[in-house]
Amino acid sequence: MAIIGGGAAGFFAALSAKKHFPKSEVTILEKSTKLLAKVKVSGGGRCNVTHACFQNSELAKFYPRGSKQIRKAFDQFNSEDTVNWFEARRVALKTESDNRMFPTTDDSQTIVDCLMSEARKLNVHISLSSPVIKIKSSSSGFELTLKNGIEVFDKVIVASGGSPKEEGFLWLKELGHDIIPPVPSLFTFNMPKESIKSLMGLSVTNASVRVQSTKLIQSGPLLITHWGMSGPAVLKTSAWGARVLNDMGYQFNIHVNWLGQVKEQELRDILQDVMNSFGKRMLRNHNPFEMPQRLWEHLVHKVDLPLEKLWSELGKKGVNKLLNLLLNDQYTVSGKTTFKEEFVTCGGVSLANVDFKTMESRVCPGLYFAGEVLDIDGVTGGFNFQAAWTTGFIAGKSVG
Repeated sequence: MAIIGGGAAGFFAALSAKKHFPKSEVTILEKSTKLLAKVKVSGGGRCNVTHACFQNSELAKFYPRGSKQIRKAFDQFNSEDTVNWFEARRVALKTESDNRMFPTTDDSQTIVDCLMSEARKLNVHISLSSPVIKIKSSSSGFELTLKNGIEVFDKVIVASGGSPKEEGFLWLKELGHDIIPPVPSLFTFNMPKESIKSLMGLSVTNASVRVQSTKLIQSGPLLITHWGMSGPAVLKTSAWGARVLNDMGYQFNIHVNWLGQVKEQELRDILQDVMNSFGKRMLRNHNPFEMPQRLWEHLVHKVDLPLEKLWSELGKKGVNKLLNLLLNDQYTVSGKTTFKEEFVTCGGVSLANVDFKTMESRVCPGLYFAGEVLDIDGVTGGFNFQAAWTTGFIAGKSVG
C-alpha cells in the first residue's frame, strides 16, 4: 500500500498500518526531500504534540470545521492515546499552563526521531522526491503516476496535507471527490499603519480580540509583532473566522480588551481604588495591571494623558479615556501573515465524502484520507497534530 505524504498524518498512518497488518508492504511517497517538516518547525521548534484535554466531547470543541466528525474519531484514538503512544516509546510529554503538551526535551527533533525510528523498526519504505502527479483507480487497485513512471498499489492513504489553492486538490477532484475551496485558517494580523508594532516582542497573558461587524471574539495570550499582532487570541480568531475574514479581504478593524474578561464597572472600581490608594504617584510610576511597562506607557500616551500626571489628578474625563482604551482599543488590520512551514488551511476534501469510522472514501473504495487534506482544522494548541494522529491511526488500522 502507498501513503501519499511524509508528514505527521502520513507517518502515523504508515506506522498504524504496519502495526495492524505486519505482513503488508507500506511505502511513504513524499514529494519533497524532507520528512516531517511541519513537525520539526512547529511550536517554535518544540513541537506542540497534542493538548491535555482528555474528554472527547470537550476536545472536539476546538475544531472550527469537522468537530462532529472528529468527535466520533476520538472514540478510536484521542489525546490520551497519543500521550500513551509516545510514552510507550520512551518519549515523555509535559503539560504547560495553557494545557499544550510538548516533549520534556523541548525539542521537536525528539518527536521526529521517535517517528523515524519506529518506521525503521517496522520496515516502512520511504521514497523521497516522489510527487504523485495523478491517481487512477483500476481493477488491480490504484495506478499512481510518479515522475519516474507508474506504480500500482492495492490500497492508498492520502495524507498530502493542505493546499493554498483549489488546484492542489484537482487530482482528488478527478476521482469524484467534492473539494471545499481552501483558505488560510491560522494567521496573524498585519497592521502596517499602527504604531504599536514598535513594541514587538511584548505580550499580555490574557486579552480579548473582537472583529468589528462580526460575532467573532476570542481570548488568550496576545503577542505584539513587527507586523502587527499574533498569539493565541489572534490565531484562534483567525481560525474561527477563516472564511469570514477571507470574504472581508483581510481588511477589517479589531477591538482589543487588554484586560481579558474585565467589564466596565469592574474596571471603574479598580481605577477608583488606584486613585484613592496611589493618588500621589504618576501614571508612569504605577502600572496597576499585569501588562509590560512599555505597553502601559504606550497606551497612556495613546489617549493623550501625560505620563507625569498624578493618579489623583486623573478626573472623570481621564478615567473614561483609560477605561475606553483598556476595554475597547481599536486597530486597523490590513492583510495577514502565514508561516509557510506551519501553514494550516480550512477546506479540502469534503467530510461528506469520508467514512470517519475507517477514513475510507465513500466515493472511491480502497482510498483513505488522513490529516489536513480533509476539510477539518483546529485552533492553535496542538489540535491539528491531534487530528493528524487520530485520522492517521484510523486509516492505517482500517486499510487492510
